[in-house]
Amino acid sequence: MPAIAFEGVCVGPGETALLVDIDATFPAGRCTAVVGPSGAGKTSLLRLFNRFAEPGRGRILLDGTPIAEMDVLALRRRVGLVPQRPVLLTNTVSDEVQVGRELGTDRIRELLIRAGLPGEFLERRCAGLSGGEAQRVCLARALAVEPEVLLLDEPTSALDGVAAGAIGALIRSHVGTGGSVVLVSHDPGFVAEVADDVWTVTGNRLVRQSPQSGVNRREAL
Repeated sequence: MPAIAFEGVCVGPGETALLVDIDATFPAGRCTAVVGPSGAGKTSLLRLFNRFAEPGRGRILLDGTPIAEMDVLALRRRVGLVPQRPVLLTNTVSDEVQVGRELGTDRIRELLIRAGLPGEFLERRCAGLSGGEAQRVCLARALAVEPEVLLLDEPTSALDGVAAGAIGALIRSHVGTGGSVVLVSHDPGFVAEVADDVWTVTGNRLVRQSPQSGVNRREAL
């Protein structure tokens, strides 16, 4: 499984950049959280990982290859983004989960359950879903193409404790098999539970927390 490296990356153009001179590695087999105040550029940073946005300068590498040189659709199969504000493209949940890959009914149910939804949701209409339900359907849709890296933007913002626990279990399962997770969150309890590494946006810089202030749940256990 690959690591993603940022080399001299600037988020945003020129003098209006939100973040500057980012040198950071997001390793495989770990969950990395990015935290900081609202409006600091965390979501904009997350969108750089699979080219939903482009850096103002610098480069981003996936397993040593600049992502700017990669086919964008192939990149997004390997690096899947689940946004805080989900966009659903079809009429039914079953069709939505299969946007990137045709699946059997049992596999769709399995993915919905992994995302913290009942398997019977596959028969629901997308128009009737709550924000939290729609976000988890987007998560199941991302999982359907078996990405190596999951990008999660505020994955628990619209969830109760039980649903958030299911997302935590999914993250631990993904990194346990060698995958990577990069998440943006304002939920310190969730970050403490799932993150191996924590980066903080401070000023217009991305600063890694010391091992004492970060949390590695699996080592703690």
